[in-house]
Amino acid sequence: MLLRLAWRNIWRNKRRSLIVIGSVIVGVIATILMDALQNGMIHQMLFNQINLNVSNVQVHKKGFKDKKDINNFISKPAKVETIIKNQPHVKFYSKRVITFGLLSSTDNSSGVYIYGINPSQEKSVSIISKSIVKGKYLDASDGREIVLSKALAKKLNVTIGDKVVGMANTPSGSIGSDVFRVVGIFKTASSEFDKTTVFIPIVSAQQMLNIPGKIHEFAIITDKYENADIVSKALQKKLGKKYEALSYNEILPLLVLQMDLYKQLLIIVNLIIALALIFGIINAMLMAVYERIREIGVLMAVGMKNSKIFSMILIEALIIGVLGTIFGIIFGYGINALLLSGGIDLRWFAESLSSFGVGAIIYPKISLENFIQIITIIPLVSVVGAMYPALKAIRLEPVSAIRYV
Repeated sequence: MLLRLAWRNIWRNKRRSLIVIGSVIVGVIATILMDALQNGMIHQMLFNQINLNVSNVQVHKKGFKDKKDINNFISKPAKVETIIKNQPHVKFYSKRVITFGLLSSTDNSSGVYIYGINPSQEKSVSIISKSIVKGKYLDASDGREIVLSKALAKKLNVTIGDKVVGMANTPSGSIGSDVFRVVGIFKTASSEFDKTTVFIPIVSAQQMLNIPGKIHEFAIITDKYENADIVSKALQKKLGKKYEALSYNEILPLLVLQMDLYKQLLIIVNLIIALALIFGIINAMLMAVYERIREIGVLMAVGMKNSKIFSMILIEALIIGVLGTIFGIIFGYGINALLLSGGIDLRWFAESLSSFGVGAIIYPKISLENFIQIITIIPLVSVVGAMYPALKAIRLEPVSAIRYV
């Protein structure tokens, strides 16, 4: 009976009820879209880093992450490779030689990280092969070819077919150098990565650095990125203390921390929106109570308990909150689906976004945490907002209420 009475009372003043429900809908839509945009940006930052060079798990000699010394190479790569191959959840892996060196052309030079890679393996681990905008990807693992970024090519004033000289320290302390022909130019979402990274065949890197058969890193892609920690811990246990098996959570701690902070911030933002909605609910329900003072007085006079009157008003607010939440979620998810199909084009801010490792097209991503917060907080807030008007209603004197004009 209370539910039927509450439903009828809501629609006695359709305009006011629709305005309040509309405000809830707008609040829910704003929350969904804001969460989707911010969540999409942060996830793009993370997965761009993973897909560029970080991967889900990395295996090195102990200490290589903190100090990328040429001497910190994996001494028994065949043994490590066998363990990685047999590890559950490992989908792809790639062997790498990594060192910091100098890349020079006839016009300029630049300090870069030189990645020696196996092109066929690296295709499955990173997106460099898909990011080529001019020329081609590396063909073999032992040619004198180099792939560099568009920004670096501009700085060195080179293009496809030009030659550059790579130089780096060898384990003995001498300078190793070699001449490479530019075969490909790439462009990624990260301007910082583009400015400092080049790729050459792994055998050429080993010859230049005088470390035949040695590698510095195994980059691993797992079947699901959520399994990265499981794989890294399992590999660490099998490989022992001489090696370090690190998941992306350990390699990119600041970015992972940013994701966690964002989740906490989202709760605060949702509470602020909820606080704004409370005042709308209080205002609407107070007006509803004052319009029905005589009716409430009659209900009290015929014996309806205060608890039922109190509950009836709370149910009215709950219905408004639930209706606003349901339609807000429908509209919010609908708008998000439209934006997701083509992404949000922010090419006017592409240069600024690229410095954060985010592309010009943002693909919104709704988080499960925010969905749960919305379906719990908004209806709860509606009920809390109606408590004051409900208390005002049950404090009325039946005789005075009946005579109220």
